[in-house]
Amino acid sequence: MSDFRSDTVTRPTDRMRKAMASAEVGDDVYGDDPTVNSLQAYAAERLGFESALFTSTGTQANLLAIMSHCERGDEYLCGQSAHNYRYEGGGAAVLGSVQPQPIENEPDGSIHLQKAKAAIKADDFHFAVTRMLSLENTIGGKVLSLDYQRQARKFCDDHGLQLHLDGARIFNAAVKSGCDVTEITKHYDSVSVCLSKGLGAPVGSLLLGTKAFIDRATRLRKMVGGGMRQAGILAAAGRIALEQGPHRLYEDHENAEYLSAGLAAIPQLEINPASTQTNIVYARCRTGRASQLRDYLADLGIQVTAGDPIRFVTHLDVDRQDVDRLLGAIQGFYQS
Repeated sequence: MSDFRSDTVTRPTDRMRKAMASAEVGDDVYGDDPTVNSLQAYAAERLGFESALFTSTGTQANLLAIMSHCERGDEYLCGQSAHNYRYEGGGAAVLGSVQPQPIENEPDGSIHLQKAKAAIKADDFHFAVTRMLSLENTIGGKVLSLDYQRQARKFCDDHGLQLHLDGARIFNAAVKSGCDVTEITKHYDSVSVCLSKGLGAPVGSLLLGTKAFIDRATRLRKMVGGGMRQAGILAAAGRIALEQGPHRLYEDHENAEYLSAGLAAIPQLEINPASTQTNIVYARCRTGRASQLRDYLADLGIQVTAGDPIRFVTHLDVDRQDVDRLLGAIQGFYQS
């Protein structure tokens, strides 16, 4: 089976499984799981923050960030295509009573800062108080420029806003930008990082910020059911993912670039190979047969997400041979 649906489908490596089996554990709700504590300390140092918190999911990490920065009845600015607006169940509004104020994303995934400025509410009791700007990097596989992120930091400073980054794939962004990850994280008050998207861990994300911010997020994590007790079993795999996973992401990018070029050679598909920046590839089916293509591929042991466009994601469990097999199968579908 070759699975191109997402980079969340990877299996833990043998090294991760051994580390999980032998992990030293305690009760993390009491703060005495040594493996969790070690992961959090390493993550904070590696990404340039005072403190870090291990969470079960990226959705939970983003929710805790929003609820930690904002009070009930406040609002946060975000992209119309942002994961924490579109794909996280409305948690900020439902669980945090925090109102999202979405702004249409620009073609490069950014939010135009003049549009963000126009969305900030006046100091008037009719309006929710605007507290935070939330960005995403990467977003749909697109990388925010370092210059834009510097501008966003200044914008938030000028307008008294907190700046959060949904950095689920932040290491992909760093690889594409040719910089250390701290050149990105230094602009933000808080960052979430997914350990199971591309980095290979079976479960888990991290939330990073100041100690006071993480103390508040820890209280909120308990409130939303995120106390995981002997979580060191999971943190052991997360530590390996964080240490080793980023070093091989360039392979995923190369495979995605190769896949994009191959798809562009198939007349029935519409794709601009130049739009592929990291490990996510989008192609439209000119014939409107995306669902049939998905089912055809599934019969051959290849899984993809059918949509408009179709999304293909490369990761550590697919190699160049899998990409060639996918391209050959797609060609076979259109020739049948």
